[in-house]
Amino acid sequence: MPVDLTQLIPEFQAKVQTLLDQCAAAGYTMQPNEGLRPPSVQAKYWRQSRTTDQINAEIAKLNAARAPWLAACIQNVGPQSGDPITNAIPGLSWHQWGEALDCVWIVDGKEEWSTDRLVNGKNGYQVYAHLATTLGLTAGGLWATLKDWPHVQLRSAASPLSVPLTLPEIDDAMKTRFGV
Repeated sequence: MPVDLTQLIPEFQAKVQTLLDQCAAAGYTMQPNEGLRPPSVQAKYWRQSRTTDQINAEIAKLNAARAPWLAACIQNVGPQSGDPITNAIPGLSWHQWGEALDCVWIVDGKEEWSTDRLVNGKNGYQVYAHLATTLGLTAGGLWATLKDWPHVQLRSAASPLSVPLTLPEIDDAMKTRFGV
């Protein structure tokens, strides 16, 4: 399903379009595969690599911090399993704010997820990350831990807590934006 780039905030949307155009001009097609991400999806991604104790502790922490809507997002998606995708709970990923995008590299018409594969001596994700930084974006592939090569975001701040927003403010914003 195509990603609706108009759901991104305008400043980020413009930079993303420039990034995609520059990648294509360099011979590396990057196809958006996830932009604005609902908190429920973020909760699934976060839960899938966590133990029951970690999940319950995070839910309790959010409830204690007066962020019950975020706690309910994690609670309500139910058990998940899989490899680690994110360290960000719902509301703390820039995806929920329209300020992050994930792309997949397209090689010979097929999705390529390898960060080792080279085409014309370069890896598409590395080209994407480098070009993103020249546009003032933050590239997840250049993070020190849990490298996320498909990910770019507008802000260098790790999360909205760094802006700073409080958990209750984030809770209210997510509830207003995404509803029940």
